[in-house]
Amino acid sequence: MSQQIIVVNEASGPGCLVRVLWFVLVGWWLGLIVSGVAWLLVITIILLPLGLMMINKLPAVMTLKPASQRVQVVEQGDTMVVSQVEEQQRSFLVRALYFVFVGWWFCGLWMATAYTFVILLVTIPIAFWMYDRVPAVTTLRRY
Repeated sequence: MSQQIIVVNEASGPGCLVRVLWFVLVGWWLGLIVSGVAWLLVITIILLPLGLMMINKLPAVMTLKPASQRVQVVEQGDTMVVSQVEEQQRSFLVRALYFVFVGWWFCGLWMATAYTFVILLVTIPIAFWMYDRVPAVTTLRRY
């Protein structure tokens, strides 16, 4: 019996050309607006869940990147069993304290830096890498 964890896309999403056109025509400026609104919602605390939802969707907003999920594949004889894997999160208290003292301001700084990298064009890959990690920077979310 062997076991491995792999990352799969939930949906194939649009092709590379469509994603590039989306980013050039819409994604770069819409990403800035969504980033700003999401950060403002995050710092209100009351609307924090909505802000975090928007932050989680930033890669899709900017580049139409499809969401991915982690699955575990276990072979049992002739049968393969596939199940979703949830990453174990740090305790709520640790994540809440991190957010209160570091996460809210570091998230704003991180997104501003990522957007600066978008505008510089040459550093776009670094910017997309940074946008993928905004939830972890904000609340120590593991994924």
